[in-house]
Amino acid sequence: MKKNLKPVLVALSLIFTGFANAQTSDVVDIAISSKDHTTLVAAVKAADLVTTLKGKGPFTVFAPSNSAFDKLPKGTVENLLKPESKEALVKLLTYHVVAGNLKASDVLAAIKAGKGKQL
Repeated sequence: MKKNLKPVLVALSLIFTGFANAQTSDVVDIAISSKDHTTLVAAVKAADLVTTLKGKGPFTVFAPSNSAFDKLPKGTVENLLKPESKEALVKLLTYHVVAGNLKASDVLAAIKAGKGKQL
């Protein structure tokens, strides 16, 4: 069964990008300023990825909102935030990061062109 990925991207709620014209903001600053991404910010801090994401970019982060994290099975987030789960948390978070400044319209066009797959 093929899923339509457009609603999935919309459900992610936000794509953070280090904008070229917003030289003083980076993906971390943008996330911190969002009341809908406090869980993501906590996870980025727990994974020690703040310095990396504030580094030389730009980066695009497919950023799950708090409500997306809330849909995970009970205890998942709490367990991922534990120091002993740092390796798994880093792997999970970096899976949602792409080097470059991607626009949502370009991502949707690539999904459509690839019939739901990026090759």
